[in-house]
Amino acid sequence: MKRVYKKIGLFLLGLILGFSSCDYLDVIPDNIATIDNAFANRTSAEKFLFTCYSYMPYHGEIDNNMMFVADEYWLPYPQTPMFFSNEVFEHIARGNQGIVSPWLNYWDGKNGGKPMFQALRDCNIFLENIDKVPGMIEAERRRWTAEVKFLKAYYHFWMVQLYGPIPLVRTNMPISAGVEEVQVKRDPVDECFDYIVELLDEAIPDLPAKIQSESSELGRITSIIAASVKARVLVEAASPLYNGNTDYANFRNIDGTPFFNQSFEIEKWEKAMAACSTAVRMCDSIGLELYEYKPVLSSTELQPSTIVQMSIRNSITERWNPEIIWGNSNSLGCYIQNLAQAFIDPSRINNLGTRSMLAPTLAIAEMFYTKNGVPIDEDVTFDYENRYRVREITDEYRYDLIAGYETVGLHFDRENRFYADLGFDGGIWYGQGRYDDADAWPIKARFKQYAGKRNISLFSQTGYFAKKLVHFQNIIEAGDGGPYTRTDYPWPVMRLADLYLLYAEAINEATGPTDLAFTYIDKVRARAGLKGVKESWNNYAKDKTKYTSKEGLRAIIQRERLIELALEGQRFWDIRRWNLAKQVFHNENIQGWDIDQEEAAGFYRVKTMFTRKYEIKDNFWPIAEDALIVNKNLKQSYGW
Repeated sequence: MKRVYKKIGLFLLGLILGFSSCDYLDVIPDNIATIDNAFANRTSAEKFLFTCYSYMPYHGEIDNNMMFVADEYWLPYPQTPMFFSNEVFEHIARGNQGIVSPWLNYWDGKNGGKPMFQALRDCNIFLENIDKVPGMIEAERRRWTAEVKFLKAYYHFWMVQLYGPIPLVRTNMPISAGVEEVQVKRDPVDECFDYIVELLDEAIPDLPAKIQSESSELGRITSIIAASVKARVLVEAASPLYNGNTDYANFRNIDGTPFFNQSFEIEKWEKAMAACSTAVRMCDSIGLELYEYKPVLSSTELQPSTIVQMSIRNSITERWNPEIIWGNSNSLGCYIQNLAQAFIDPSRINNLGTRSMLAPTLAIAEMFYTKNGVPIDEDVTFDYENRYRVREITDEYRYDLIAGYETVGLHFDRENRFYADLGFDGGIWYGQGRYDDADAWPIKARFKQYAGKRNISLFSQTGYFAKKLVHFQNIIEAGDGGPYTRTDYPWPVMRLADLYLLYAEAINEATGPTDLAFTYIDKVRARAGLKGVKESWNNYAKDKTKYTSKEGLRAIIQRERLIELALEGQRFWDIRRWNLAKQVFHNENIQGWDIDQEEAAGFYRVKTMFTRKYEIKDNFWPIAEDALIVNKNLKQSYGW
């Protein structure tokens, strides 16, 4: 049986063995790149290995991150190209995705997307030829093979998240393939998930648990990464978007095969729970743990709340900290820090390295818990009805808010993750040259103030700033157009808090609200300075029994994930896999403060900047029309 290479939109079969993405011409005689040359020795084979890595999505890049397709951030519109032109935001978040030239097109590798089918082709070429390399140590050969199997699995998973059913690229198509073999079909999502897990299971035994040569290999795949990604894949497969989703009952292949199984299967959650359990044990075995900040720069003793907040911030920005399961060293937290940085120093407001444009929305600010660890509309002690009323800040709040200044009631008595993640008018910004929390930077962000709107482009559209993404040792230099000295960090694709919450979710869905589920959600809450779920709801919630049912604990775990992983680009994926995207995003008002006002009473008026539209079709990306014209066996994504 001929091997089938499922490359969509392929016009010339001769392109199958092309090397447009590879850099081999420096090692190929007469400038002719061939497979034999690419695997002639260890050095050239290693180049091919890194080529397979090169297709990794830019998780932390502003033009490719899914944080811009939901409601996590908002930006000034239209953009000023000299400072920031995010076409993903303008075309997808504002509802202008289309089928002629889709944005974030990973199917064809256009408009911000990488060519994932080309990536899968190159992975297959590697796997088919790595055994030909002479003189390799067998353990190294197995490791490289396992790394590429992981990459192949992850690229499939990335495409399934974007497109749902996709053609599986098990092997490459031979040059002799006929027209019918090129005209491939999409495979049902259950088959896609099964194949992804199969690849991960093959990869895990031959991967190292921990990188030994950290100076040269950090960022490469380990068995811990692969096991944790397997857990995420199986949670995704078990989630309501894919598991018995009747919204897609009529979404079928050209032969009538349904793309989505219409019957809910509890067994999928049981598999996810087992995979999460295994991944957690593996993380424990090499000493991964939730990050806790150890003060080294302060000349005075820091407040416990400051230490908690720095634990949250540094779990993201501290390079290779012990909470990071997988950091993408090909996608650093670079320019995104410039965009997140507020103007905190009134003497350096002409520093053009500070962009101050990455603006969390009011919905994100309201999402965080109160200091008691329950939602603001469920806490019996929180004045929810008057949360937009202006109040003067008293001295008791001086480590989180500016004493003697006025801010809105929403900013009082919130959990530490609120103050760690967000900068805002009346708030405090620790670090960046000020390492005693009694003398941290005050943020004054009303109209014409140093952190507020002072020009046509460099300002927060909502009045909030993404403090969480900024390394606390970055420096805003003096002078007109002065530099912004950053400490860049590998983007945390997955960290231990994420895995713990996936585990708690899978336990609850598979077995209900057992003690084990509370154990892992409470670990994350404890690091954030909060009491456990049971104690918090018993003492402060209107509905003290909420956590006792599967449905109630589900809502709590979902809220916990949205809070813990806020501003990291995970929100869109989670809300969508829970099949809540249409409920959350459709007719949603994107809101912030009235940033054109100088006085507190005017500034703290809620302002709607945009009303989003979201339909079922927006769950999955469209395939470009050209690909459908070339391949008549492809079905367009549902609703497009």
